[in-house]
Amino acid sequence: MPDVALAAPARVRPELGRLWIVPPSAIIALLFFYPLALIVRQALAGEDGALSLAEFVRIVHSPFFLSALLNTATIAASATAGCLILGFTLALVLAFAPFPGSVFVARLIDTFIALPTFLITLAFTFLYGSAGILNEILMKSLSLPLPPVNFLYSAWGVILAEVTVYTPFILRPLLAAFSQIDQSQIEAASILGARPPRIVRRVIFPAAMPALMAGGSLCLLLTVNEFGIVLFIGAKGVITLPLLIYDKAIQESDYQTACIIAVINIALSLGLFGLYRFAASRFEA
Repeated sequence: MPDVALAAPARVRPELGRLWIVPPSAIIALLFFYPLALIVRQALAGEDGALSLAEFVRIVHSPFFLSALLNTATIAASATAGCLILGFTLALVLAFAPFPGSVFVARLIDTFIALPTFLITLAFTFLYGSAGILNEILMKSLSLPLPPVNFLYSAWGVILAEVTVYTPFILRPLLAAFSQIDQSQIEAASILGARPPRIVRRVIFPAAMPALMAGGSLCLLLTVNEFGIVLFIGAKGVITLPLLIYDKAIQESDYQTACIIAVINIALSLGLFGLYRFAASRFEA
């Protein structure tokens, strides 16, 4: 009997241990799921307060939403492609053609991750803006009456700023992948007469594919949700989904429309996050 009495609490302890999941679950539900549920309810609320998809369907088919969705997809895809090309090129140089100071350059590029996005756009304004350094030099040297460089306040300016900010998210996984490549494969291909472009295509690129997928999907997720760069540059006619949510909620006080667009943006982000997790698992494997 004493043995049975002593053994009984041991059976209870694992069950009590499972209760530790309740406090963090309650905090997550209160801080995340409850506000999300309010947004979804506001998005689906009809005129009489009942749930309805009528307003949701109207917003999805509206010209301003379709234009914002197209701008978001175009800018995100273009910026991600630019990050992939620039990141792959920089990683090739830093990994296989090192030069004095290449380690410092790699660490310097890494610092862009820590910088706020508005700081990059502010620097671009000083460099490429209408009253920036480049336009001032060109106007004085060529006696031009108007600034010749005016791409900054357009979609191209947003894309260039996003490529500058998010290229390190491509560079770091690629450098990690390149460090695992067996150098003997590259040396053997070189001895057999393969030129550098063929070595990159047949040896290096296949090894880099998982890292490119992981970094590219992460960049796509981040650029779809980018708000600060688009707002700070103030590109004329460039309205993305995050900026449209801001305009509807803050500028126009149209909270239902803002909630509808927010729900769509959340669904899009979750889909891209699933793509990133899939690509990251392939990279880890």
